[in-house]
Amino acid sequence: MLIPRSVLREMTTDDVPAVMAVQEPTSIAGLSEVFPQDSYPFPRDVLADRWRAEIADPDIECLVILRRDEVAGFAAVQADEVKHFGVAVDEWGSGLATTAHDELVGRMTDAGVRRAWLCVYAANPRGRAFWAKLGWTDSGERSAGPMPPHAEQLILERALQPR
Repeated sequence: MLIPRSVLREMTTDDVPAVMAVQEPTSIAGLSEVFPQDSYPFPRDVLADRWRAEIADPDIECLVILRRDEVAGFAAVQADEVKHFGVAVDEWGSGLATTAHDELVGRMTDAGVRRAWLCVYAANPRGRAFWAKLGWTDSGERSAGPMPPHAEQLILERALQPR
């Protein structure tokens, strides 16, 4: 039996530059309706500092998504919340995000999570479609995004089944 190779590994502060090299173009390409670059340029330093703080937080599990041992994405989980998730633009449609998602959900399930949740920007149709395809549903709850312009976020949820 072939055992699938993990695409996730723990993120370290040494990974932050590679994560930012993935996150910046991905955010610009996927969230231009939410964060027009002329008004809200990508906050590279703010997000790099946030990653370092989250890596240091024992309650947050920060992970890199690997393709051929190179950083091709990122994820972070805190208890039952998927805080961050994304893959490099050149990996969109490759199946890597789905593979990483399934591994991440498995890790959450193994940790005892039975209902997970996350936020996705209402004005992010690609992200919304991705999560819907994987069984995440709109909880009906809304929140304001953490960064200006504080755009509307949908709160999605998914029941997790023990493996």
